[in-house]
Amino acid sequence: MSFVTVRDVWQSYGGRPILERVNVDIEEGEFISIVGASGCGKSTFLRMLLAQELPSRGAIQIEGGDPAKEPGIERGVVFQKYSVFPHLTVRQNLLAAEGFCTPLGFLPRKARKSANMRSQNTLDRIGLSHVADQYPASLSGGMQQRLAIGQALMATPRVLLLDEPFGALDPGTRLQMHDFLMELRAETGMTIFMVSHDLEEAFKLGDRVLVFDKPRWDPHDPGLYGATITYDFDARTGGIPYQNILNDYPGLMAAE
Repeated sequence: MSFVTVRDVWQSYGGRPILERVNVDIEEGEFISIVGASGCGKSTFLRMLLAQELPSRGAIQIEGGDPAKEPGIERGVVFQKYSVFPHLTVRQNLLAAEGFCTPLGFLPRKARKSANMRSQNTLDRIGLSHVADQYPASLSGGMQQRLAIGQALMATPRVLLLDEPFGALDPGTRLQMHDFLMELRAETGMTIFMVSHDLEEAFKLGDRVLVFDKPRWDPHDPGLYGATITYDFDARTGGIPYQNILNDYPGLMAAE
């Protein structure tokens, strides 16, 4: 049985289809890159994986369980814009991500000790122990994004969802974050879904690259049909270069 199963998923807004007939099986530990032209439902698909949105039709299951009706701790999410709290220190941001209020004096001693241990382990994992008592404004863009990923990791999720997580970073920092993410993935074995507008990045990081596009198109009513997965490319085997896909879908890299 696949770890994540998506079966005949549709999503519509105001009666207009965004996604239609989406079917895919994902094995545990796979890194899935998601690409596609503007408006093809990539972020919508990510929100449904998170259970922030429910599909109009179809089902998304993890390990064959019941479809989730709301976000849960088994799924963590990181957005392009940093989700950190500017008024909290780095350590407090991690504690807040787990639902604890700061200061921790209102918690029983055992719970307080456990929370602090988890936050320290996460700080060590994301390489921010040396700035644990600093505020986000004093951190570089890459460090703030590490902190955002650390927040998602506090609940030890089995699925990590990344929505264009490195788009706001400069090229050098972006490459550093690629290395960090791959090291983190090797360490945790998490299943990762990442939306990206950078096709080279998608093929570099992903085991598989899912391309969302509209196989049906009405020139008189472009919004008549929804998008679906038109490519499911195994990036681990080499094969056709990503430039071929870009040639087939010239609008693929259009910014949303």
